[in-house]
Amino acid sequence: MSTLPRRAKIQAQTVKSQDEFSYFSEPSSASEEDDEEDSIWEPQKKVSRSRKPSAPKESKPKRGPRVKKSPRQRGAGSEPVAVKEEPDTSVAIADVDLEENKNKAGTAQTLKTARAKRKPSAQRTKKLKVDEEASRACPTEGGCSNTETPSTSSACEGGCKRENDGADFPLNEPALKRVKTEACPEGQPAKFAAGANSIKEEVEMNWDIVQVLCERTNIEPWVCANIIRLFNDDNTIPFIVRYRKELINNLDADSLREIRQALEELRAVAKKVHSTIQKIKKEEKMSECLLKALLNCKTFEELEHVSAPYKTGNKGTKAQRAKQLGLEGAAWTLLENPGRLNLLSYIKPDVTGLAELQDIEMGVQHILADMIAKDKDTLDFIRDLCQRRYICIQSSLAKVSSKKVNEKDVGKFQLYQNFSCNIRDIQHHQILAINRGENLKILTVKINIPDGMRNEFCRWCIQHRWRPRGFARPELMKILHNSLDDSFKRLIVPLLCREFRAKLTSDAEKESVMMFGKNLRQLLLTSPVPGRTLMGVDPGYKHGCKLAIISPTSQILHTDVVYLHCGQGFREAEKIKRLLLDFNCSTVVIGNGTACRETEAYFADLIMKNYFAPLDVVYCIVSEAGASIYSVSPEANKEMPGLDPNLRSAVSIARRVQDPLAELVKIEPKHIGVGMYQHDVSQTLLKATLDSVVEECVSFVGVDVNICSEVLLRHIAGLNANRAKSIIEWREKNGPFINREQLKEVKGLGPKSFQQCAGFIRINQAYIRTCCSSSQQTGSSGPSQGVAATSAGAKVTDEKQGKKKSKAAASVELKPNPLDQTCIHPESYDIATRFLSLIGGTLSEIGKPEMQQKINLALQKEGIEQTADKLQTTASTLQVIIDGLSQPESFDFRTDFDKPDFKRSIVCLEDLQVGTVLTGKVENATLFGVFVDIGVGKSGLIPIRNITEAKLSKTKKRRSLGLGPGERVEVQVLNIDIPRSRISLDLVRVL
Repeated sequence: MSTLPRRAKIQAQTVKSQDEFSYFSEPSSASEEDDEEDSIWEPQKKVSRSRKPSAPKESKPKRGPRVKKSPRQRGAGSEPVAVKEEPDTSVAIADVDLEENKNKAGTAQTLKTARAKRKPSAQRTKKLKVDEEASRACPTEGGCSNTETPSTSSACEGGCKRENDGADFPLNEPALKRVKTEACPEGQPAKFAAGANSIKEEVEMNWDIVQVLCERTNIEPWVCANIIRLFNDDNTIPFIVRYRKELINNLDADSLREIRQALEELRAVAKKVHSTIQKIKKEEKMSECLLKALLNCKTFEELEHVSAPYKTGNKGTKAQRAKQLGLEGAAWTLLENPGRLNLLSYIKPDVTGLAELQDIEMGVQHILADMIAKDKDTLDFIRDLCQRRYICIQSSLAKVSSKKVNEKDVGKFQLYQNFSCNIRDIQHHQILAINRGENLKILTVKINIPDGMRNEFCRWCIQHRWRPRGFARPELMKILHNSLDDSFKRLIVPLLCREFRAKLTSDAEKESVMMFGKNLRQLLLTSPVPGRTLMGVDPGYKHGCKLAIISPTSQILHTDVVYLHCGQGFREAEKIKRLLLDFNCSTVVIGNGTACRETEAYFADLIMKNYFAPLDVVYCIVSEAGASIYSVSPEANKEMPGLDPNLRSAVSIARRVQDPLAELVKIEPKHIGVGMYQHDVSQTLLKATLDSVVEECVSFVGVDVNICSEVLLRHIAGLNANRAKSIIEWREKNGPFINREQLKEVKGLGPKSFQQCAGFIRINQAYIRTCCSSSQQTGSSGPSQGVAATSAGAKVTDEKQGKKKSKAAASVELKPNPLDQTCIHPESYDIATRFLSLIGGTLSEIGKPEMQQKINLALQKEGIEQTADKLQTTASTLQVIIDGLSQPESFDFRTDFDKPDFKRSIVCLEDLQVGTVLTGKVENATLFGVFVDIGVGKSGLIPIRNITEAKLSKTKKRRSLGLGPGERVEVQVLNIDIPRSRISLDLVRVL
């Protein structure tokens, strides 16, 4: 495989030193390099249409697209022009484009997408008008004496013009310059010119979204810019984390979710700002300074503060009523030229509000107070002052709580009935508890801002920001002092309190949702227990214990009901023993609901008596949260038609041990019960985060498309309920999928969806050989498989092609490809084939020890970085290929996680003593501690202060410092409170 000639490499390096996004770079200084870059990275048709004036300069690079017509030949121009199947995966780094894709299908689709994106947008025309208004300087009479200018409007004209020339086309971007650094082994841009990280947003504001996002998330600007681009191109988080690592500097999925949440919040603010602008314009109340103030808003709180006086139906603030009386001019004169101000001239005896001098002074004071409270510099100063001062949040018992609230609920908030804490030190769970108490009318909450801040604030305003431009008489200075005092007490302090409460609540909700997501991930990735016949038990008293025996393949073998706690325990024991012996079942799974403790004691007693001999029976306790909700759902009715819902719960409980991921995805995440204050947080944020975690877990585990359920398939990245249903229907109609390329034939599964989901869908080669041995020619090795690996990407995706070409393409695709059983993405198949040739391996050796030996030998000679350079790809992509080739068939990375804790006996709460060391399983993790099931019917709590890094496992690859559901730990009893059923534990070690 030939590499780039020296001349082409030099051109690429020149382009890399430019901005990350070409349409915000300086046209005058980079026009020549832009022309070169366009000719290198764009297909020939796009270059000829968008760069007619600079055609002579592009004479050399234009040879590239012509060379590309030969699929076996790669020259200087053809390598960069070859495009992968999606137009958006070549964001910002050149090596990504070089690594992926040598097929014509992607080029055709890219050209089609590019032409569609060239059409001018009416929204951008409206956007320019708003930018022009925002960029005007505010006159002195309007009240804007500062010299702020919009940060994005200055570059708007050039940026918009370049965007219309094709900036939406992902390949029309200079690549990031890659440098070796310790913090980022994949490399990052060495230096950006001004505006290099700017992103053209649909709704323009006076701030740059990349910069604001960088400040809020503490992520490098170039990474934020790349992430925005990836999200704009509808890439999913699992796809980005696995296949675009170099673009995001190896961030994890949680960080991406946090950035996406912040990005959506900023866009929501921008959208609401512009809707507010249009609303105020219709009422003809818009001024240039108000427009600028609105476009400066970065949060909903700031927008609410600025737009509050202009809401429809508002009878008007004190300042507005004073302005209607014509006193605004007097207020400005007091600041600009106080020597000429004569308040007596404004007296009108017949007009209410102007009849006396005191009324006029009060009106001017209200206008000045309003101006001070809305001034950006003043608010920035007071916010900075708050960061340096002690500000506390206080909660106390509400006076009317005892009359309207249950005493039991009041006792739950005993800790917060006389509570005070610095807002910088308060814990997230404390905020959520205080908010809940306030909503229940049990607590009264307030923010205490010290009086010393008012004096410092007034002094700064008089000396710097609001000092009159000239000598002011004492009576006028008194008005100004009263205005500052009034503004601080009546307007600024309530604003700050709202901001602090909103910020604390928002951060606490985000942390709670993040903790819920971590717990959910840990629970979903619990190691499966395959190959066992299981008996699921849904405990109960009056209605009996529901039993369900399932096979190692999750098939329902038998269902029954036994009454263990109604005096029939001895008679029912014989039935249970007969069932266990008949189905050779030695594992019992008990739900942790009602009567769990008694049912556990019943089975433990029989096991200790060796009643089930010759079977060695063990049992485990599993959470049944959500099982009853699932048992009456349409999915359960479709999966288990005709079965009683109570028995469906027992089936679900057993399957949660056999394959936790496949079973728990059927239940809405918030019903799984591993969260903290999940009913008090934003339900929209909670659902989005938990759905994203489920998608991440299912995608990273992978699914076998030929045997998986529709419910599991719909959680794969890039798929949804309709696409999953279409895949199942295609499978039922046409038989099993032979390779991943056949997914493109599924109705509703376009190139973008295929790109996102293909790497997470597996096709088991043994299953294909079994099902298709009679109709397909499949060899375990040989050159035919190598052809399949490379020709699989040769399918033309243009649906308008002739029937003959379609049949020819279909005939090529009917060959299995061993790479389809790995985590390697189809866009990297060509690189994987070349890597196999480099190390002397074959496709038949995938997952075998000899393959691992060849890979280790090759990497010892050159290392992964040099090998990646030789293959013209990135180290991250090569690592994914190495993992895919090394992992054995049907590899499941969940085997590294904890399995259920199987037991034979129990311990009672009364048997516990302080100092006793026990083993247990983490049930739930919160911000204040971890709840552990130690087998006594009541979970013990390990306070967060007792969980230190030294006690955590060093051998495991931990996702975070905390513990998660399902992990086995060794704990020591610190305190036992039997009346309140509370157990305090200390963490000894993680097993």
